[in-house]
Amino acid sequence: MGGRSADEVSWHVSKQCDGGQCVEIGILGKSVLVRNSADRGGTYVTLSRDEWQVFVARIKDGDFDSL
Repeated sequence: MGGRSADEVSWHVSKQCDGGQCVEIGILGKSVLVRNSADRGGTYVTLSRDEWQVFVARIKDGDFDSL
């Protein structure tokens, strides 16, 4: 991943987030990183871009609405 760390990633959060616990994403090489904005120094999930696209599609389809 080019020797870059998650600390060097430009993280993005939805404009709809009003300072609460929101999801942030960052791009690192060919990976999408996902973390909790309330715990920026904590762990994050690493997904391939294909996995990210499937995840977003499932959210839009309501697959996680019952959680």
